[in-house]
Amino acid sequence: SVLPFSRSSAKLVAPLGCLVSRQKHTLPDLPYDYGALEPHINAEIMQLHHSKHHATYVNNLNVAEEKYKEALAKGDVTAQVSLQPALKFNGGGHINHTIFWTNLSPNGGGEPKGELMEAIKRDFGSFANFKEKLTAVSVGVQGSGWGWLGYNKEQGRLQIAACANQDPLQGTTGLIPLLGIDVWEHAYYLQYKNVRPDYLKAIWNVINWENISSRYASCKK
Repeated sequence: SVLPFSRSSAKLVAPLGCLVSRQKHTLPDLPYDYGALEPHINAEIMQLHHSKHHATYVNNLNVAEEKYKEALAKGDVTAQVSLQPALKFNGGGHINHTIFWTNLSPNGGGEPKGELMEAIKRDFGSFANFKEKLTAVSVGVQGSGWGWLGYNKEQGRLQIAACANQDPLQGTTGLIPLLGIDVWEHAYYLQYKNVRPDYLKAIWNVINWENISSRYASCKK
């Protein structure tokens, strides 16, 4: 956690800086080949999306964090505040995509089982109803953003939400992310052009319910 800057904590900044010289963020490997999700999402999209778009968020996040560390060491609050949008955008991009790749699988599709399915029926009436709602919310995102299935820990229930741009779900709504659907044009345009609903229809064929179920199980602990 960031210490509030004061004369007393000024002495701590230098030694803390050395302690927290953490690993830089890195681009995670995909758990499958670029072409593994075809025909639903083609290899060219996956390659560009992962090796270019996600990589750019990672690089820019590292740069922003480095600048933030310097601003912190200097006690420059103005610089800290001005770096917040870059941290939110690139940090969110990294968080969101890291979840997204694991939410997809060449062996995906179908319906979830067990506890997750029970929760979906409880909170949305039926799986079909849930699918329709998440699709509608994702189609309805204006410009760029994400559709999410999240877990509301306080209320102990599943919730659907949309986030603009790369705003991370938990950091902006408090919901724990289970399933994210990227509706930035770079996620589908090469294959589906401007017809976002077609992409959203296709993506259900590669949704990795095992991953989402294990996310659900771990956030309920």
